[in-house]
Amino acid sequence: MRLNSSAKRLFFAFVLMQPILATAEIADLIEHIKPSIVVVGTYKKTNSPQFVLRGTGFIIGNGNLVATNAHVVPESTDPDSAVLAVQVKNANGVSQLRQAYLSSRDRDHDLAILRIEGSALPALKLRNSDSVREGQLIGFTGFPIGGALGFSPVTHRGMISSITPIVLPGGNAQQLNEKVIRRIKSGTFNIFQLDATAYPGNSGSPVFDIEHGEIIGIINMVFIKSTKEAVLSQPSGISYAIPANHLKNMLESQ
Repeated sequence: MRLNSSAKRLFFAFVLMQPILATAEIADLIEHIKPSIVVVGTYKKTNSPQFVLRGTGFIIGNGNLVATNAHVVPESTDPDSAVLAVQVKNANGVSQLRQAYLSSRDRDHDLAILRIEGSALPALKLRNSDSVREGQLIGFTGFPIGGALGFSPVTHRGMISSITPIVLPGGNAQQLNEKVIRRIKSGTFNIFQLDATAYPGNSGSPVFDIEHGEIIGIINMVFIKSTKEAVLSQPSGISYAIPANHLKNMLESQ
């Protein structure tokens, strides 16, 4: 079928508009996601600085719960140590600190849920992560490199490059250590490998599908087998995320 000149102009206008529409949709998603992103850290009045970032978190559930990585939450229960706190932005965009309390922790999947004081914040929707497919486009928002870039959420995008078990049996006995053996005994689980670079401050960042903005995973920096310095100077371009269904199971048991 041949197109007349008017039809051709409409067709090419439609094709040229696609990148613009895609960019506009991503911008809308970021605007929707950012109010739910928080800084997770510790606070002590006598310290300098008083607040120290440990990772990223995001609001879930009733608006007073924060999801993050378990390794982001300090182990110490010493009453003289800094208290767990999150930095949030209120409806006017003003940053404020709120004390946080550990609600539940899943060490096997390196996840934690915190409870914060104050008025509820906009919560993000968790999606069934069993529906995630390799090649699916995603985004994630957090605080890369800690406070070095300031406490303003930064968004990266990429795709699910692989869905793979977290533990692959070693090829020989020398590759097995106590941690790997313990993990194998407790059972493996699949994680998402991303073709996007995450940094240490991104631990706990929500991974969302760019079509609906629903959370399908949580960035985990522990799975990057490198030092913080090497990650900053020679980023591999590969990151990992824990499927959101493990977080959904925790939330349902609250």
